Amino acid sequence: MRFCHIVPSLEERHGGPSKSVRAIADAQAALGADVDLLATQPPPATPGPVVPGTARNLNFARQWPRQLYRSSGLRDHLRTTPYACVHSHACWILTVRYALAAAEAHRVPLVLSPRGMLTEWAYRHHRGRKVLANYLIHPGAFSRATGWHVTSPEEADDVRRLGFTQPVCVAPNGVVLPDEAALAGARRAWQPMLAAAGPRRIALFYSRFHRKKRLRELLDLWLAAPRDGWYLLLAGLPEEFSTEEVKGWVTTAGAQDRVGVISGAGRPPPYAIASLFLLPSHSENFGLVIAEALAAGVPVLTTDTTPWRGLEREQAGWCVAWPDYPAALTAALAQPVAALGTRGSRGRDWVSRDFTWASSARRLLDFYRELRP
Repeated sequence: MRFCHIVPSLEERHGGPSKSVRAIADAQAALGADVDLLATQPPPATPGPVVPGTARNLNFARQWPRQLYRSSGLRDHLRTTPYACVHSHACWILTVRYALAAAEAHRVPLVLSPRGMLTEWAYRHHRGRKVLANYLIHPGAFSRATGWHVTSPEEADDVRRLGFTQPVCVAPNGVVLPDEAALAGARRAWQPMLAAAGPRRIALFYSRFHRKKRLRELLDLWLAAPRDGWYLLLAGLPEEFSTEEVKGWVTTAGAQDRVGVISGAGRPPPYAIASLFLLPSHSENFGLVIAEALAAGVPVLTTDTTPWRGLEREQAGWCVAWPDYPAALTAALAQPVAALGTRGSRGRDWVSRDFTWASSARRLLDFYRELRP
C-alpha cells in the first residue's frame, strides 16, 4: 500500500509543520511503509534527496497566487497517481482541494491535519478570509474528509467544537533527543552572538515572529520589571514581523542591554544556551518547539492555550493562563540554577518516554487502514 502526505511547504521559514510532516513521513517509511512526501516550492522545483529508509520527497513548482500554494504539477500528480490514503496537512489553501479531488477520484480515504488552524484563536484570526476559503478554495473538504489527524486531545476538541463527527486519530509530534555533540555545536554557533548577555542566564523565545506567539507582549512583560541575572533572547524565523522590526521595538525601548534579537534562519536551534524557555502563545495545536526545548533539557513556561498542561504534573515547567503569566515568569526567574536544571532533566525524560515519532507513525498507519472512503 502506498500512502502520501501533502504539505504546502517544507521551507524552514514555515515553522513546525515543515519539520514535523517530514518527520512523521520518514518514521512511517522506517516502519516499512511506502510513503511519498509531496510539497510545493518556488520554481524551479527540485526533488528531495533520495535517502534509503525515508519517504520519497517530490516537490512541485508553486504558481501564482503563491500564498494559496497553487501548483498544477501537484494537482496533476495526484490525479494520475493512486494512493491507498491521502493525508493532507494545513487548511485554507489549494493543496487541500487537490487532496480532496484525488481521494474522491481514486475512492480512497482522505485524512486532514489542521495543524493548529482550527484552534479558537486561529479560527477567529482573519475570520472572513477563512469563510471565503472554506467555500471557494476547498469547498466541502472538511465535511467530506474521511478522518482527521490531530496532535493533541485539545486539537481533537477543536474539530468536534466545529461540528465534525468523522473519526479522529490523536498522534502527537515526536521529538529526537539531541546528543551532547549536537548541543555543544549549538552553543558554539550561538555564544559568539551573545556577548551582551555576559554571565547572565538566558531566557529564550524561539519560534516564528508572529502575533500568535505574543512576541510583543512578552517583550513588554520582560521590560516591565527588573530581571537581574537574566537576559532575554528573542530568536526565531521572521514571518509577520521581520528581525529588523523586532530589533526596532527593543531599540525604541532602550533595552539593548537586556534583550537580544537574532534570526534563527540557517542556524541550529539555540536551546543549548538557554536556562528557561518561554512561549506565551495565543494557541498551539502541539507546539513542537516546547517538545524540542524539553528534549534539550530546558524547562518551559507556556500558556494554557497550548496542550502542555502536563508540564506541571511532570514538574518540567509551568503552563498557566495568560493573566497569570507575569507572576509565573517572576517565580520561574527566581528559581536557583539547580532547580531549573532538575526540571529540565525531568522534561527530557518525559519527552523521551511519551513523544516518539515511531509510536505516532504506527498509530497513523493503523488509522489509515481502518478508514473506509
